[in-house]
Amino acid sequence: MTLTPEQWIFGALGALLIGFTKTGVPGLGILIVPLMATAFGGWNSVGITLPMLIMGDVFAVLWYRQHARWDTLGRLIPWVLAGIAIGAVMLFVMGQNAASKAGLNPIIGLLVLVMLAINLARRKWGEQLTPHSPAGVAITGSAAGFTTTISNAAGPIMAIYFNALKLPKQQFMGSTAWYFFMFNLTKLPIYILLSALNPQSPLVTPETVTLNLTLLPVIIAGAFLGKWLLPHIPQRLFDFLALSLAGIAAIRLIFS
Repeated sequence: MTLTPEQWIFGALGALLIGFTKTGVPGLGILIVPLMATAFGGWNSVGITLPMLIMGDVFAVLWYRQHARWDTLGRLIPWVLAGIAIGAVMLFVMGQNAASKAGLNPIIGLLVLVMLAINLARRKWGEQLTPHSPAGVAITGSAAGFTTTISNAAGPIMAIYFNALKLPKQQFMGSTAWYFFMFNLTKLPIYILLSALNPQSPLVTPETVTLNLTLLPVIIAGAFLGKWLLPHIPQRLFDFLALSLAGIAAIRLIFS
């Protein structure tokens, strides 16, 4: 895979942000998806970003693994799997021809804008958005599974869910770490299968794996740097910049 200097810069920045996000700076997570889609195109970015996310998930699980709330995760699992299945079918259909594959860019842009809206709504109407009921859990899990499969952008949905349960910080981090680690691993064989079924539109290739391994040191650096910088960064400013940049990138994807 021959990359332009711009793609290398964006890819390295995305890898660094993944490390930051997984070690306690969640505000940056929403920026990763449009950044990678801008660099590599919506379709290619889905497969390129997933292994990088898994690499970052390893650090989160190592640091917070003992704090997970498995009763909370257990209620979500069947619904997330259902959403992943629906998303996989949609990716298979889109991969059948170039025109529909190219349509993933605006879809990712729209999903990011929806996630941003949910993020902002959570700050104003957090209690009203709390998914207390079984129906709320089903909707949350299904939406998260579908969104993460299509675009790796389920972070704001899960932030709402875990925040609504008022989990202590350690339990929040542990539950989030295991959630993304489990379901990102689940998606990887699905992406490989879709690549085999649609060889003209692969999501995972030897070239993308090589790129992922090349960027692994940057992910590791981001993980440790994020953990070190977290106490020194004004969170409100950080979140504002991340959300603003994500919105700009999403609009660019929609109209590209």
